[in-house]
Amino acid sequence: MTSHVPNEARVIPLRPQSARPQSGPAGARPAAPPVPPERRPQPPTVREPLWRDLVGDVLRRERLEQERTLKEVAQAARISMPYLSEVERGRKEASSEVLAAAAGALGLGLGDLLARAQGELVRLTSRHTGARAGRGTSGARFDGMCLAA
Repeated sequence: MTSHVPNEARVIPLRPQSARPQSGPAGARPAAPPVPPERRPQPPTVREPLWRDLVGDVLRRERLEQERTLKEVAQAARISMPYLSEVERGRKEASSEVLAAAAGALGLGLGDLLARAQGELVRLTSRHTGARAGRGTSGARFDGMCLAA
């Protein structure tokens, strides 16, 4: 009993035979099929900042301007230092009570904190979207702030 094993590798085509390019004139490439719109490359989109990142940045910036440590502010706000650190870094979505306590420990009201974060949001998004100054250029304009829970 001898088993005969051919000295050839088995080739598995990556494309079906019908999809393989046909050989044409030398150097000529077959025309590529049209790309459907959903598969066309899209221009890079600018990710809007998250609210928790903006609020955390405002808290950290205010704390550093006051030259206070994370420990001092956390104790004054009666929240844990690791939690306040995560809020400042935008890792935690803090409740309004926690935000009010942190803002109060820094001498700010909750409205002050949120207004500063909203101003930062407007500044960042207008820079990325190419928004124009003035009324009526991009539809409705809101001077206030709207928060939904």
